[in-house]
Amino acid sequence: MDISTLCIHGSKDHTHNTGAVSVPIYQSATFVHPAVGMSTGYDYSRLQNPTREQLERIVARLENGIDAMAFSTGMAAVAAMMELFKPGDHLLVSDDLYGGTHRLFAHISMKNGLTFDYVDTSDREAILKHIRKETKALFIETPTNPMMKVTDIQEAAAIAREHGLLLAVDNTFLTPYLQNPLDLGADIVLHSGTKYLSGHNDTLAGFLVVASQELSEKLRFIYKTTGACLAPMDSWLMIRGIKTLAIRMEKHQENAMALAQWLLTHPKVKDVYYVGLPNHPSYEVSKKQARGFGGMLSFKVDSEATAKRLLEKVELVMYAESLGGVETLITYPMLQTHADVPQEVRQAMGIDERLLRLSVGIESVDDIIADLDQALAD
Repeated sequence: MDISTLCIHGSKDHTHNTGAVSVPIYQSATFVHPAVGMSTGYDYSRLQNPTREQLERIVARLENGIDAMAFSTGMAAVAAMMELFKPGDHLLVSDDLYGGTHRLFAHISMKNGLTFDYVDTSDREAILKHIRKETKALFIETPTNPMMKVTDIQEAAAIAREHGLLLAVDNTFLTPYLQNPLDLGADIVLHSGTKYLSGHNDTLAGFLVVASQELSEKLRFIYKTTGACLAPMDSWLMIRGIKTLAIRMEKHQENAMALAQWLLTHPKVKDVYYVGLPNHPSYEVSKKQARGFGGMLSFKVDSEATAKRLLEKVELVMYAESLGGVETLITYPMLQTHADVPQEVRQAMGIDERLLRLSVGIESVDDIIADLDQALAD
């Protein structure tokens, strides 16, 4: 079945016999037992809920996984994944990492006894150099947030297998419509479902998708124990959002490509970071492992004053955190998504006062360009 069809028909709902086309919202915390020692398959919504179950089946199929778990947020999903590890374990993670994930690792996971090395995971030798006997996992974002660096997932998977490491991939930016890390050798795929999977900036969600029964059992135990499960109403919103994922992603990346090419021509724009541009250093890797380039891009302007003036003058484009919705959003990473990352780390990565990040929406690209053009004008 084609992935665009799976987005709509990825789960057969056998929880009722009403004929409802839309999955019902089972707004129930608990479920009645038919008899002693018997269950309908649903006991308590922290363990499983029929609406959430339909969503998890769809996401698992989209990522070609054996199981998916839906969490209250993307960060709740990351936090649950980190419970796979114990004090003394070491992880290698992408150096250009979403600020919230960096904050979790630096302030929670390290407190709990884990250690980290932040490396350029697009560089094979950099990964190999930092592996040690305590290393248990390799965690990568690709493309990264916000510098759009790309890691070769197959190469990372080969390194992970050789050294007995788990490979976890944050696939939020490209979604399963454009990239399937499990097919490339990953063990766990992470999504902030808040972003493209929802697509409408109206709910929070997170997902872990796994490639093995062993990981499913371990994470399901953590899931039910720590309890950060997705509520029925939010699960329904996610199901509804995913139905249009295919057509949205096509429009997002069509607009992003046009916008990236326009930005390259603007005199006040000094650098454009978009994986779909042929001059991107990992353009060929992207073409090899993904079916498209997505709707995220970053760019640098000529000065801090220009950046701040643009943020204050945009009218159609919205100055707001988050990404992946139908609306075009512009973000100032150094003050928003990466504010908790130490300044010296931000600067080393190129996340400075001139860098802006765009989540390109599905509006008319001519209108997006016109708004940015007027906002960049003196």
